[in-house]
Amino acid sequence: MNKGDLVEKLAREQKITKRMAADIVDSMLSDIIKAVKKGDDVRLVGFGTFYRADRKARTGINPQTGQKMKIPARRVPKFRAGAAFKQTVR
Repeated sequence: MNKGDLVEKLAREQKITKRMAADIVDSMLSDIIKAVKKGDDVRLVGFGTFYRADRKARTGINPQTGQKMKIPARRVPKFRAGAAFKQTVR
């Protein structure tokens, strides 16, 4: 399922236009991204948690040349599935 499929399903199930459904999905995703960027966790009970993690700087090796290189520290988005979601997938 991709974003278009999700929008279509939401529009059909909630009896709203595809445009309204697309706006809802876009708004929700935008709000999740903004919150995680700010450092807040977004917890959707039964689904999971979106959060920001910090990766430490480390040394890596270029596989083509074998040359060592420094990989800088960075922040990355992560998702941890909730218990209900995990149980449903099993």
